[in-house]
Amino acid sequence: MPVGTAVRDRCRTLLGPDEQIRYVFPALSVGPPGMANFLIVVTDGAISVLATRMLRSDRPVSVYATFPRATRLGPIMTGSIIELGSMAFEFDEEYVAVVRAADAEIFAPETLPPDPLPDL
Repeated sequence: MPVGTAVRDRCRTLLGPDEQIRYVFPALSVGPPGMANFLIVVTDGAISVLATRMLRSDRPVSVYATFPRATRLGPIMTGSIIELGSMAFEFDEEYVAVVRAADAEIFAPETLPPDPLPDL
């Protein structure tokens, strides 16, 4: 299920004014430093890991880490887990396509289907 507009709007408040959100998906950190909820936001220029409120995983409160857009999110490990920097993040299987699309956009753009509505 895609992340809703309200969540995207909340994420925008923590990003730079010129950053356009391409992909957003919720993730749970696994391993050190412990379990916590995050939103991983892919923009045109960066991949941002946004920390969320403890009991409200749809409410980002700060930028936990930022990586260059050229950072590969995959490979996706068993259990829908990716590694970013020194952290591992688990996410719902329904977001596997989002992770793969984000990687394909940078590392294999020829594999993406054409935009069905290019004028929007």
